[in-house]
Formats: sequence, C-alpha cells, structure tokens
Amino acid sequence: MVVGNLLHPGTLINIHTLHGSSISQYVATAKAAKSTGIWSTLLGIIPTNIFSSLSQGNMMPVIFFCVFFGLGTAAIGEKGKIIIDFLQAVSEVMFKVTNWVMHFAPIGVCALIGVAIAEMGINALIPLSYFVLIAYATMVTFVLVVMGIVARIFRFRISELLTVIKEEIILAFSTASSEAVLPRMIDKMGKFGTNPGIVSFVIPTGYTFNLDGSAIYQSLAALFLAQAYNIHLSIGQQITLLVVLMITSKGMAGVPGASFVVLLATVSTIGVPMQGLTFIAGIDRLVDMGRTAVNVVGNSLATVVVGKSEKEFDQEKSDKYLATFKKK
Repeated sequence: MVVGNLLHPGTLINIHTLHGSSISQYVATAKAAKSTGIWSTLLGIIPTNIFSSLSQGNMMPVIFFCVFFGLGTAAIGEKGKIIIDFLQAVSEVMFKVTNWVMHFAPIGVCALIGVAIAEMGINALIPLSYFVLIAYATMVTFVLVVMGIVARIFRFRISELLTVIKEEIILAFSTASSEAVLPRMIDKMGKFGTNPGIVSFVIPTGYTFNLDGSAIYQSLAALFLAQAYNIHLSIGQQITLLVVLMITSKGMAGVPGASFVVLLATVSTIGVPMQGLTFIAGIDRLVDMGRTAVNVVGNSLATVVVGKSEKEFDQEKSDKYLATFKKK
C-alpha cells in the first residue's frame, strides 16, 4: 500500500487507448469468490466430498480430512502400517514426478511470456511494465528486508533458506503454481531441521492462510486501477480494501490466476469497473509467477519460525543439510 501511494503506477496509464485481454474466464469464479468470507471459509473446512476438494485445489478441506485420516490410521495401530507404507511410496513417486517437471519448466515459462506479449502487443506492455517493475521490486524488498529481519530474530539467515529452496522457487516461478512444489517443500523443510509434524501442518495450512506475494500484488493492483480511473481513496478506504482483500483471499487455491480472481471479486467495491481489470489481465501471468515464488518463500520461512519457537528445530541437522548445498 505504501509503495502504491508513493510511486503512483496507475497515473501513467491511458485507459482510453490501452487494450487488454478478455477476463471472461475469471468472471464465473469471481462471482463465487465474492460471496466468500471468514465464516464461509470456516464452514468450508469440513469437506462434503474429499475428491471434489482435491480436484478443485481447496486445501483446507483436504487438510481437515488428512488430519482425521491420520488419526484414524494411528488409532488402529499395526493394521495401519500398510497404509503408511503405501502413502510413503506415493510421496516418493510425487517427488520423482516433480523433478521431471522441473527440467522442462524453463520452456513453459518462455511460452507463457510469449503468449502475453502476443495478446497485448509490445506498445501496450510498455506502460504496464512500470507496474510489473514496481511489483517485483516490492516483492524482492519484502523477501530480503522484511523476511530477512524475521529470520535474524529467530537466529538464522534468509540467504540460507533461499539456498535450500532455490529449485522450488524456480519451479513455482515457472509454473505460477505453489501446488507444484508442495511435496518437495515438505521433504526439504523436514531435512532442513524442522520437526516433520510441524512441517506437515504448517506448509499446507500456509498455502491457504499465508500468502505474502498475493497480498502484495492484490493491494498494489487495486491502487493501480484506482489511480488509472482517477478514483481517490482515503486512508480509511484503503485500509478497508486491504482488510476485504485479506479476508476474501483466505481459502484461495494455489493455482495460476487465483489472486486475479479474488481481485476481480473485490475491486468493484472501490468503484473500478469490471472491464478495468482487462488492463492487467494480460500481464497477470508475469506478476503471478513472482507472487507465487514469494508465497513459497513465506511458507518455508513460517515453517522454520514455528519450528524454532516450539523448540522443534534440529540446528545440527540443519547445518549438515545446508553444507550439502554449499558443496554443490
């Protein structure tokens, strides 16, 4: 919010000449997202159909089911060992598949950028490049400064964490989907020294409630559009907008374009027409990659912080694991 008020990226946009991409694909989802809130999220935690939740990427019902499924498996004792062995094998398979995907991710990201430029045109992207630049600068500053300070408070360096998860950051950036790195994040954070029980709970929960990059993008994009339409927002209105965006983003799926859907569902509250979002629809994928990477870093940081605060962090194990990356 501070960056948007200081740099005013929306004042450079000529809304009468700038064209954008169609947002019809987001409208139906936005209508559903607009009616969500904290109570809808709480009620939606209990799944009516676990397979439906899995297919739609709704993390909280999946977590709720997994917790009770794990408790049930533990309750039956030795009989549940076959289930544990099976799920462990499935986990290893997912790690292997993710590794294969990572090798082809750079090709995909080049294709996605090419599509955005082909749809918007070079001339249309020039005025929007300022917004993209500001968004990325804000995210980088947030990771290095804000997250760096948090890391130092808990006696470790953010650079160490970034070294460990650099491959996951690249994959999340390339695919614009945090779900793609979920298995590897759980595996690496456990090897980094955090108790596996903490890791298995914090990371999936963080995918729904700890979305640092999405929060940065949504507030900056809302101010960007308001400035483009010459809509003056008071401090009170901006704070209200920020709270609304925070509430509506809870329960958001970790898939490409999810932040844009939430923005589409809420930005009309400040008087911005729905067609106004066509100005940033074409470049949404470019920013989506950055905000997804920040979300991944934020969740990994949260895992270490919770582990250390609960005294469930093995520093010796962490140092040994970090040493393997330094040798590379």
